[in-house]
Amino acid sequence: MKLKNFHLSYCSNIHPGESWDATFENLKSYIPEIRQKLGAKDAFGIGLRLSNAASLELMESNNLSKFKDWLEAENGYVFTLNGFPYGDFHRKVVKEKVHFPDWTTTDRRDYTIRSFRILSELLPENIDGGISTSPISYRHWFKTEKELSQAMEIATFHLLQVVEELAQLEKKTGKVLHLDIEPEPDGILENSDEMLWLYSDWLVPRGILYLGEKLGLSPEQAETLIKRHIQVCYDVCHFAIVYENPAETFDKFEANGIQVGKIQISAALKVDIPKSQESRSEIIKRLQPFAESTYLHQVVGRDSASQLTSYSDLPRAIEMLAATMDEEWRIHFHVPIFLENYGALSSTQSAIKIVLNEIANNPKITNHLEVETYTWEVLPEDTHLSLAESISRELAWVIHNMS
Repeated sequence: MKLKNFHLSYCSNIHPGESWDATFENLKSYIPEIRQKLGAKDAFGIGLRLSNAASLELMESNNLSKFKDWLEAENGYVFTLNGFPYGDFHRKVVKEKVHFPDWTTTDRRDYTIRSFRILSELLPENIDGGISTSPISYRHWFKTEKELSQAMEIATFHLLQVVEELAQLEKKTGKVLHLDIEPEPDGILENSDEMLWLYSDWLVPRGILYLGEKLGLSPEQAETLIKRHIQVCYDVCHFAIVYENPAETFDKFEANGIQVGKIQISAALKVDIPKSQESRSEIIKRLQPFAESTYLHQVVGRDSASQLTSYSDLPRAIEMLAATMDEEWRIHFHVPIFLENYGALSSTQSAIKIVLNEIANNPKITNHLEVETYTWEVLPEDTHLSLAESISRELAWVIHNMS
């Protein structure tokens, strides 16, 4: 939906189902109900998640035409896609496999280009469109600097091929499309400094050569095109976990000419670690229900000297809780954004409020907002609501806090 100068929606990766039929049925089931609960009468924006299989099926027969007809009948529009999870994302063990296939593969490149071609068909006139994607790969898959460098070389080539495709699509359709790379803990790109490294050490120097040869661009033109079509997906949960200050991060991106294509509005689980062992034992009990087996729940701790320690998954971190010197943990578990506390646990909801304040004062940061709490099926039972009610409450919370 349009909210001031922003397009706001929720990400449909919340719904289980990898096929196009399942995806479409979920949209038909939930979008009208959510609109009604919100009292939304104007055009309703949709953050669409397409698996690789669904993207292939959507291009078959007249599926795309039927979807466009449904959007018109429902007064809905698609302005952003989630292209991070390629395959199964619900009711199976996902963990680090969410990055597979990564940007070292032609599968990831082809899936992304296909998704952009679909988005160019769905996107209304005079709106830019973005697709969020993996931060290159899962960093622990690469054991040496040489392996990492080789991976970055291949991934950069594939990303530049996407830039070339998006430039051609803009010439053909007049629509501006951007790939929004989403840093997250234990991705090759975890934070804003590593995003800058992607541009300075990889995309720009190699892009000047590649786009100069392919499109006849000058170095300045090549850099401009890269930064037009490759942007950042700022997931509030992810940046909060690595303890970044939103205002400083947005300033850093702006100073380097890097655009934020989308802000994913999400909250991480937060724990203030007490000193006594008795209190720590109680925290362990509170955390156990969140140590579920579907998703990867990376943890970043901070001690009294602001030194950070990373743990690859919550079960591993819990094993270290009794002895840790950390004073605070932030956990990659997307919890409902409208709840600030969970008994002895809390969330990084305050980071969302800071981000919303930043974009209210500077709307040029981005115009795409997408609520992304995808963990409803694995939340502890005492936080369960109906899915439509949960989505509606999250969107209503954002609307209230932006007004």
